[in-house]
Amino acid sequence: MANMYDISIPPLILALNNLLHILKKGRRSADARNIEHSVLLNARLAPDMYPLIRQVQIATDMSKGAGARLAGIDVPKHDDNEATFDELEQRLNKTISFLNSIEAEQLEGAETRHIELMVRDSKREFVGLDYLLRWVQPNVYFHVTTTYSILRHNGVELGKRDFLGPK
Repeated sequence: MANMYDISIPPLILALNNLLHILKKGRRSADARNIEHSVLLNARLAPDMYPLIRQVQIATDMSKGAGARLAGIDVPKHDDNEATFDELEQRLNKTISFLNSIEAEQLEGAETRHIELMVRDSKREFVGLDYLLRWVQPNVYFHVTTTYSILRHNGVELGKRDFLGPK
């Protein structure tokens, strides 16, 4: 039977590693086509959506926040000042390293842990399992997918395998 660690930390690490791969393909594509990196980094799918940089920031924030909250430890702070592919890749690597530092034992009982967070101006309260399955994972996958879609829309050759990662 799967436990909270198995259904949270490895899938989040996989999603972030795949996002890292997608970003690297975006950078290589921009270089090969002589496109300024800032064009892709600031691209958005719709005027009222966040640009690519913010999509990556939110995916990492959701992931590190989930790991920390479910483990009952402090959430690492990032300054949200990335402006380059390098800086986004560093942020992803930092978040992946943090998630890798979490031990399965730290998530024992996390499915019933009370999770409280502020979202904009409203307080959200969850039980651990609902927090993971109904808040964190949908948000992480949304922002990874949106990053993928922004790059794909801008001509980066990406396919389903890039999103799903290695088998």
